[in-house]
Amino acid sequence: MRALVLALAVPVCAAAWASDPLAQAAPDAAAQDARQPAGPSSTMDALLFYQLLIAEMELGSGRPRVAIEVLVDAGRRSRDDSVFERAIEIALQAQAGDSALAAARAWRAAMPESLSALRYQVQILGALGRAADAAEPVGAWLSRSPPSERPGILSALPRIFVRGNEAVAAARMIEQALQPYAAAPATREAALVAIGRSWLLAGDDDKALARAREAMRTSTPPIGAALLALELMGRRPAAEDIVRAQLQPAQAEPALRLAYARALIQQQRLAEAADQLAQVTRQQPDAAEPWITLGAVELELRRPQQAEAALRRYLALAPAPAAGEDEVSERAVQVRLMLAQAAEMRGDFAAAEAELAAVAGRARAADVQTRRASLLVRQGRWQQARELVRALPADTPAQARSRAVAEAQLLRDARQWALAHEVLSAEVARYPNDVDLLYELAMMAEKTSRLDEMERLLRRVMMLKPDHQHAYNALGYSLADRGLRLDEARELVLKALALAPGDPFITDSLGWVEFRQGRHDEALRLLRQAYVARPDTEIAAHLGEVLWVLGQRDEARRIWDEGRQRDPENDVLRETLKRFVPGP
Repeated sequence: MRALVLALAVPVCAAAWASDPLAQAAPDAAAQDARQPAGPSSTMDALLFYQLLIAEMELGSGRPRVAIEVLVDAGRRSRDDSVFERAIEIALQAQAGDSALAAARAWRAAMPESLSALRYQVQILGALGRAADAAEPVGAWLSRSPPSERPGILSALPRIFVRGNEAVAAARMIEQALQPYAAAPATREAALVAIGRSWLLAGDDDKALARAREAMRTSTPPIGAALLALELMGRRPAAEDIVRAQLQPAQAEPALRLAYARALIQQQRLAEAADQLAQVTRQQPDAAEPWITLGAVELELRRPQQAEAALRRYLALAPAPAAGEDEVSERAVQVRLMLAQAAEMRGDFAAAEAELAAVAGRARAADVQTRRASLLVRQGRWQQARELVRALPADTPAQARSRAVAEAQLLRDARQWALAHEVLSAEVARYPNDVDLLYELAMMAEKTSRLDEMERLLRRVMMLKPDHQHAYNALGYSLADRGLRLDEARELVLKALALAPGDPFITDSLGWVEFRQGRHDEALRLLRQAYVARPDTEIAAHLGEVLWVLGQRDEARRIWDEGRQRDPENDVLRETLKRFVPGP
């Protein structure tokens, strides 16, 4: 029967369900039905044959609603899942959500034992934004599904229902429908995490965090609770305690530790991320992916030897290209570019050039040329580097913009700030609402002492993108560094920190504001916190200055020495040392 129905059917548009979140998480309908009691077998009588044929003919003639009605009637008679499925597929192709829902309800009425009918009904209600009507079918789907499949269904429910203007109502429905499962030991954590994620998607972080904390108190390892907490970390710093608790054992789940490291990277807490990644590589020394992530983090921390070791370990472990594939994969090109950057940091320009030559003419040619230009800048040949970047293709607006940004970057690295300002000004004239260009131009305006222009540009960025934390931070720091409008500087930096809790660069700015306002002990606390998270040279300069003023001069010298080893050319550190340690 099923084969004949599919043979008669026109090709089905899979796109209607391709974006459905449950399609990836819920059990396959056919697999479900194979496990449940089979219904009466259908017989292909003449009437059913002609009903199926007529439905396809009506569809081909542009009358999908008639085709749906015929198929629903045929499904009632035959009690065959595939007939109802075909009716729903046609309704989805025709964007007739109400007809799809009516077909699912008819299917369920005709075949109460069918889990596929329940699955479709729940999904369609979610797509239509009708969470208020979904409590009963959600409960029925969960209660009738095998216990082993309930956690997967629970985890999928938030993605089905919590969206748009009805998100809060959907979260309430899910919390109410899942209460029996939140009380049962076997499903307690999965249910609480699903409820918490529903509130997270609905924008109520406090309720989401409360459910994550409840889920932590289950008898099973609460991996789901920790993953929910990871999603909350950016806005609710207290959620990190849940993650850390789950990572206390030395042999904690490596996948969770890797996810935590990535969350730390997003918050710019690179030193902590490197520690977590190092633990992952000790647990799984033969897994390639953690090594490339560790290498990238070590590079950002300006620890080139450690970066090279991690990246070469990745190359040793990376799978060989399949037959017919290029020997140098896109990922391998990325690694070679990072190795070139590490060699450049060490001052070994020949080694850096060798890495670039290994991928010359392959993918990411523009990145290779830009890296080569950076090498020339480091050797004082910035005019030649500029010519190299200007030779990059600019056949599309995106290419032209990328080329201009690369040119401005190398001019900035060469301390040719006026020329960088000129290049960026021309791009902003073309793209006056591009917040990234505006921000970069503001930074060059500051370097060229155009402070009024800098403030005007940063305030425009704030207007165009109110959650651009870097704009608030840059203006607040600049005011504090010049000892101007310190109360306003503090408000700006606090706004930035609210948008990006835990960001060490913003924490550094707040510490600098505190220092300028005379609160030295609080400044020291904040700057220590920032330096532990991200031992950056500029943060080292600030922390050392506060330590020096507080009389802790040996530690100040140690911190400054660490910063100088990482980046001896850093302008902030060099200026600080001139004031406090002449002729170091």
